[in-house]
Amino acid sequence: MCRRPGCTDLRPHRHPDRRAILVTLVGAAGALTVGCSPQQLAGLNLVSDEEVNQMGATTWRRTLRQSRVSRDAAANAIVRRVCERIIAASGSPVGQWEYAVIEDQTPNAFALPGGKIGVHTGILRLMETDDQLATVIGHEVGHVNLAHGQQRVNAQAASQIGLTVLNIALAAGNVGYANEISGLLGAGVNYGVILPFSRDHEYEADQVGVTYMADAGYDPAQAVTFWQRMARASSGGQKPPEWASTHPSDDNRIERLRALASLERNRVRRG
Repeated sequence: MCRRPGCTDLRPHRHPDRRAILVTLVGAAGALTVGCSPQQLAGLNLVSDEEVNQMGATTWRRTLRQSRVSRDAAANAIVRRVCERIIAASGSPVGQWEYAVIEDQTPNAFALPGGKIGVHTGILRLMETDDQLATVIGHEVGHVNLAHGQQRVNAQAASQIGLTVLNIALAAGNVGYANEISGLLGAGVNYGVILPFSRDHEYEADQVGVTYMADAGYDPAQAVTFWQRMARASSGGQKPPEWASTHPSDDNRIERLRALASLERNRVRRG
């Protein structure tokens, strides 16, 4: 019924369905969260560079404490030699970086914000030349110089905040299947934003890494050779499809690296 002064309409007033409105709002918010570009999520700067670098330093100390750091003189010499040349070619101050060889059979290497590089002995065993190690080091230095760690932390923080708000709204409105809806929204953020964001970072690090290789005097074509060896070494394992992975597929990565290596070799010749 209308309650405005002077209103003669005695028909019962039908209030909007509160639950329907809530579901609509939640759906719109979810679409906004999932549809937000990685760059928009990362650009929110919810976590400062100083905080991310501190996270990197803390993780580095914990890794060195919990891992077996290799004392092999030859392994440490090649890692130091290649790291110093790549870092110098990237324009970053060499003295501000730390690197370590980790006794681990996994063919892996990693970089942390603030300039920390870890190289597993498992990946060193796949190397035939300094140039192939330069492929890996250039890639890892690229991640750090492009602030990928900072961007990923901010993207994760932004998406988590969005999902937390949605969870609260769903619970407050007593929406049926709230857990299922929230789970689907979380999967949407992961597969629609975070994973492609990570794959873009891998491609970007590959690109600048090949440039660093060439500028440091290494052969960029060896990037293709190295990744072909990596693909053969891991051919027995079951890999997820690219859309469900943080890394590009081997075939796509090798194809792009082949084109990048050709461009870099031509650039160096012209220079």
